[in-house]
Amino acid sequence: MEKLTNDIIFKSDSLNKDLLKKTVSSGLITIAEQIIQFVLQILGTMILARLLTPADFGLISMVAIIVNFAQMFKDAGLSIATIQKDQISPEQISNLFWINVSISFFLGFCVLVSSPLVALFFEKPELKSITSVIAISFIISGLSIQHTALLRRHMRFGNIAIIQIISHITRLVVTIIMAFNGLKYWALVGGTLSMSLISIILTFYFCPWVPNGIKKGTGVKELLIFGGHVTGFNFINYFARNADNILIGHSLGADALGIYSKAYQIVYMPLAKIRNPINAVAIPVLSSLKNDPKQFVLYYKKFVFAIAFLSMPLMSFCALFPKEIVLLLFGHQWLAMSTIFGILSLVGFIQPVAGTRGALLIAFGKSKVYFTQGLITGVLTVASFCIGIIWGTTGVATCYAILVYSIQYPMFAMTFRHVPGSFEELVNSFWYISVISWLSCFSAKGLISYLIDDSAPLLLLYACSIHIFIFLGLLVISPYMRKQIKGNLKILKNNYLSG
Repeated sequence: MEKLTNDIIFKSDSLNKDLLKKTVSSGLITIAEQIIQFVLQILGTMILARLLTPADFGLISMVAIIVNFAQMFKDAGLSIATIQKDQISPEQISNLFWINVSISFFLGFCVLVSSPLVALFFEKPELKSITSVIAISFIISGLSIQHTALLRRHMRFGNIAIIQIISHITRLVVTIIMAFNGLKYWALVGGTLSMSLISIILTFYFCPWVPNGIKKGTGVKELLIFGGHVTGFNFINYFARNADNILIGHSLGADALGIYSKAYQIVYMPLAKIRNPINAVAIPVLSSLKNDPKQFVLYYKKFVFAIAFLSMPLMSFCALFPKEIVLLLFGHQWLAMSTIFGILSLVGFIQPVAGTRGALLIAFGKSKVYFTQGLITGVLTVASFCIGIIWGTTGVATCYAILVYSIQYPMFAMTFRHVPGSFEELVNSFWYISVISWLSCFSAKGLISYLIDDSAPLLLLYACSIHIFIFLGLLVISPYMRKQIKGNLKILKNNYLSG
């Protein structure tokens, strides 16, 4: 795989060249990467769920609260600033590199010294040593922030795919070996540390840029302001999205948190594999088109269609078959999480499309609006968790689901006041996918209830097959959907397969 050589790293004139071809190519690469990662994670989850206990996962979830909190400040939004900026210079990126490194070392030290407080808060002495070791992984990963941003800016998603896949394989192998040898929660810690080491080695290989020293007068103030808004959003969003873990862990204990966090993980793991690569491609592409509103909207609608096509059929299936999926993946000892899993799947049905608001605002440079939306949704999210905890973990998930669906129209209305496009164009991009996803799932549910005993081991296979068959059948009978599919296949043929 070709490296990102020094002679093109800071050239911006070629970013828009063959944009459509690079978009299709990057999309195919990232989808393939995420499929491989998803298979690895499902395999790892099935194995580790039988080698480790809910309490082991719960301990790591407790540590993850503070580590992930510090993680968002490490980037400081500067990687997104590098990707979104029209023109960048070696001096600017060098300054950003050293800023990221300084922040990473400072925050890593803060994580280290906070380990006794984490153990005290959750009343788990073992958390002190776990947090201390994970702080090392935190510092290491901060060294490659700008190198990864440069790879994304130039849409070198093939390089990124190799880095991610090899890193995940390394973590999986190390974790399974350690767990098999009875190291319990330390297996999860060891896997995380090994992943960080391999990832940074490969990143430096594919982007061999060496930063200069810090210089004044390089014009990084604008980038820092942009990054500040992104970091502010991440801060609020992180606190809001981990308030559920804090409330459950503190009020209900490690077992309840382990079940809830595992349900959350199994829902959002496949969604992340769909959403993250599409957003990774969308942000640099939309950023390059912000001066062409018509093309901006066209590409955005294609991204929404793609993310809906990949996520909505999956999440509707998970929402209607939560018990069967939990039994297959984890066994009877995890059956208590099936209700939570089903509710969170309903959230996952709309959330990938809802998350495209962020890509729109970031690509168009509206970081202040991005921060404002994060503040509003963050306050409402925490309020929903505080109300839901009265009814336990199920109440937390239910109140959050109600909130997510109720705020989408006002948030998108706010977004389209600042960027090209409209709420109507957004809905037109995914409504048909939404409808046929539920129709095919309910049809599958109804058919297997008559044809197959609920205890049949192949129930999920039958149900999934029926779901896919009906979904694709309803998809192709729509003239509008056929037009969309033919257009995308034409793009694929003309700009990738023949290129």
